[in-house]
Amino acid sequence: MTDDAAVQLCCLLWAREGEAAGLEEYENRVLALIPEHGGQVLQRVRNTVDDGQPREVQLYRFPSKSSLDSYLADPRRLALADERDRVVGRTELFPVTTLA
Repeated sequence: MTDDAAVQLCCLLWAREGEAAGLEEYENRVLALIPEHGGQVLQRVRNTVDDGQPREVQLYRFPSKSSLDSYLADPRRLALADERDRVVGRTELFPVTTLA
């Protein structure tokens, strides 16, 4: 992947038991930082039942790897690491491409 290539990602998030609301609050805070790094939240959906599947699924896009790296290194995001560890039980993040 070259730095000037756009990066589109899918993120699957599982909340720790009893922390569904905390996960939502945390994600509201960190996702609000994405536009400042040139990125865009394309879609954010939430599971409507507690069935062991991801609580939240997100799609986002960054114009380059360096803009993604900038977001990941944002000091405000990093300062929330303890909160993230408290509310997020599991995360899966992987690159995707849009088909239609």
